[in-house]
Amino acid sequence: MTAGTLTSTPRSRPERRPLMAFVRRNRRAFSALLIFLVLLAIFTILNPKVFTNAITYRAIFLSLPISLFVVVPMVFIVASGEIDLSFPATVGITSWVFSAAVRSGWEPFAALVPALLLGMLIGVVVGSLVTYVGLSSLVATLGMNFLLRGIINMGTEGVAIQFPQMRSTTLWQVFAGRIDGFPIIDDFPIHMIWGVLFVALGWVLFNRHKFGTQVQIVGDNPDSATEMGINVFRVKIAAYVFMGIGATLAGVLSVLVNQNWWPTTGDGLLLPTLAAVFVGGTPTWGGIGTVVGSSIGAFIIAFIETGIIAAGLTGYVTQFFNGLVIIVSLIGHRFNGPRYR
Repeated sequence: MTAGTLTSTPRSRPERRPLMAFVRRNRRAFSALLIFLVLLAIFTILNPKVFTNAITYRAIFLSLPISLFVVVPMVFIVASGEIDLSFPATVGITSWVFSAAVRSGWEPFAALVPALLLGMLIGVVVGSLVTYVGLSSLVATLGMNFLLRGIINMGTEGVAIQFPQMRSTTLWQVFAGRIDGFPIIDDFPIHMIWGVLFVALGWVLFNRHKFGTQVQIVGDNPDSATEMGINVFRVKIAAYVFMGIGATLAGVLSVLVNQNWWPTTGDGLLLPTLAAVFVGGTPTWGGIGTVVGSSIGAFIIAFIETGIIAAGLTGYVTQFFNGLVIIVSLIGHRFNGPRYR
């Protein structure tokens, strides 16, 4: 009996350890999910009619994927120890190139190519300024944001581009169409699926690919990364190129969804994106990040404004609650695990 007892105890522990290890590894993402569920429960209690209606979620899902396309690359940049404040202008200028090409008679799929190339080029330029030139990423990307936005304003003089025929294109049907008969939510925005797939791609790159490992090592200690044979400059530039790709996709998706392009396209993405990344559990000091957690952070930010209005409050208090949720989330993440450096 004693021998049986001794042999049965170790067998029960391995069954629990993988689950505990999984929770510990993903505690920041679970914290973000808990915050989201609590907020959703509060909003549902305050106005069950709105948050039990599928139309509410469909309206949120129309714009949420645009944020996901820039939130995921931002995790890589922050985890590498840098920041990017230029991506809103990248969204604007690449979507401008796409819109101008379509207006000139290009097929939408063909017009996507120069937009993506420009987004990648901007990523290379910004990354080179930060690495080879040695500029602070905060200052360099802020200056690039003003520079690119100035180019847009000079080139367009504030004139928008309308696309009333966009719904008839194959690109719109594939990337921004609707799915009839989707479970629970009818007329489901198909680009929400593309947004989730992009999050999955980011998770694979960050957690299962050597690029993500190198990003985290570089962000934790660049000197040690160099001694390990990692090209620190190339890794950081690659992270900015990834942001250029994500910003381009966000800009093109914005044009497809709204069926127009405005010179201010992308301007409203900066603060919500940074908030989503930090609320989701990616700390500011580099070396650590969570793609899933930051994506959940994007859900949190997207639901806040709708929840505030549904609760009977005015839109004037949105910024207050955004700030409150961000601060509370950061405090929670700070005490949820040790600060690594």
